[in-house]
Amino acid sequence: MATRAKPSAKTTTAPAAPPWTPSELIRILDDRYGRAPQQASAAPVFELLLTLLSQHTSDRNSGQAMHRLIERFPTWDAVLAAPVREVEDAIRPGGLAPTKSKRMQELLAEVKVRKPDWDLGFLRGMPLEDAKAWLTSLPGVGPKTAACVLLFALERPALPVDTHVERVSKRLGLVPLKMPADKAHAVLEATLEPDEVYAFHVDLIQHGRRTCHARGPKCDECPLEARCPKVGL
Repeated sequence: MATRAKPSAKTTTAPAAPPWTPSELIRILDDRYGRAPQQASAAPVFELLLTLLSQHTSDRNSGQAMHRLIERFPTWDAVLAAPVREVEDAIRPGGLAPTKSKRMQELLAEVKVRKPDWDLGFLRGMPLEDAKAWLTSLPGVGPKTAACVLLFALERPALPVDTHVERVSKRLGLVPLKMPADKAHAVLEATLEPDEVYAFHVDLIQHGRRTCHARGPKCDECPLEARCPKVGL
């Protein structure tokens, strides 16, 4: 009598854990790192130039360069009128001074044409997308710089996606791994409530700096590890 083959056991795969929601991320990372309250600078042109200086350098270096700039030149008109070599010398601690000095004066020249009084406070009352479009139409201003000006100078809910926010968001599966950073701004911002934008930005930067490093992330110490798909690792 033939022996029936035993039915093969079915293998079951546990469902993937759902991604962290923005509110969960904010709560967990606030608890881990703490977060300073938002304080608008009310100085959009200052934020424009500081963000330009922050490119490809540390906050410490860009801050020192900005301090030297405003110490040497008392007004934005003075920065614009100065020989480019003098501007270059003032911002040297921020790195790439020959390039950044030229870009700075080009940017200031266009702002001066549009707003001779340097007052960009009108951006506070514009629809958010229109304010972004106005800023990104300036020379050298991309989505990150525009968002920094709106968020940090004017308390508008625009999300800057810097290298830390981009890296952490992609590892958590919040945006596709190959999505360019300029597109990630809009995608991530759309998942947030207006009152979550500042917290999300600051918390993910702190997490990227302290735990979720570009190289050698401290996954064993990560408060998000239980539901992190570790995309790209």
